[in-house]
Amino acid sequence: MKPVFLQESHIISPIGIGTEENFLSVHQGISGIQPKTIHPVLGTTYIAQIEDSSLQDIFSSLALQEQSSRIEKMAIATLDPIVKNKKPIANSLLILSTTKANVQELSYNPQHGNNIPELAARLAKHFGFLNPPIVLSNACVSGVMALSLAKRYLQMGLCEEAYVLAFDEISVFIQSGFHAFQALSPEPCKPYDKDRKGLNLGEAAVACRVSLEKHPDSLRIAGDANINDANHISGPSRTGEGLYLSITKALQEASLQPKDIEYIVAHGTATLYNDEMEATAFHRCGLSPIPVASYKANYGHTLGASGLLETVLMATCLRKGYLLPTKNFKDLGTSKAIHVLNDGLQKDISIALKTASGFAGTNTALILVKE
Repeated sequence: MKPVFLQESHIISPIGIGTEENFLSVHQGISGIQPKTIHPVLGTTYIAQIEDSSLQDIFSSLALQEQSSRIEKMAIATLDPIVKNKKPIANSLLILSTTKANVQELSYNPQHGNNIPELAARLAKHFGFLNPPIVLSNACVSGVMALSLAKRYLQMGLCEEAYVLAFDEISVFIQSGFHAFQALSPEPCKPYDKDRKGLNLGEAAVACRVSLEKHPDSLRIAGDANINDANHISGPSRTGEGLYLSITKALQEASLQPKDIEYIVAHGTATLYNDEMEATAFHRCGLSPIPVASYKANYGHTLGASGLLETVLMATCLRKGYLLPTKNFKDLGTSKAIHVLNDGLQKDISIALKTASGFAGTNTALILVKE
């Protein structure tokens, strides 16, 4: 199969504008998670939300329609630098990753073209894509799975390049849903820690380009797999079966062994069952000694943006030879031993694994290689 490469990227998040600034913020231990009240009924919760003043500075520099929603403006502002650097061609493909997209705007203007397909069509038109956009909304694996889809479309010759755009925002709808699950932490989250109490929600928009071109900074997508274990509508498999199989299949496609992986950027939501399931899956795969990091204590859980956000940061780690750590981790709180990285590590690495899991038994794994 033709090799496929991850190219340039751009991030807008509560802790930075641009991929480089976001990398430096995580490197410095900065977190965007703060106590805020987005609705009186929900009270004060810990979330990572982008300040509107920061967004307005970006929006004012772009030719954006005033009636565009906040999340639509975020999406345009994130993809814009990449499109300016490399404009879409006739056979370019736009892939969108989101779980809730314009759900907040829909509650105010249900008849104003705010459903996901209409939003996707407007974004594609804004940037001049000729092909219909693809929307991938598969819970919290969406961001990683969008890269998998881009890779496969390129290898099948269905497009010449793909632009992947992932985004979600904090809303009362999302916050109340996770509140009903009793999954929210009353403090900044602590992935894999024995004192973890749940997750924090966050928001971000991320974009990247994927193509068959190999450049000095390109990273090859060497293997990927997406497997649903159909365990439960919201609870992960206690055996980690879906994630175990996803990792195993990704390793097989990449012709790699577990010992070849040098760094894992995991889902790491800091919920009791997710972290336990991941540790079990990593143990079953023979990955227990490999350094593992979660960035959720920096960004919160950004839903459909999280997988792409964390993959882009992992790619930057490969390029810079530096492994970003897991903020707020102190003492391991999983039954299977894993090597959670709680301090940054300067190390030249070539192979890294990104994993994600989500509601309804979804699991995905993707391997990046620096050549």
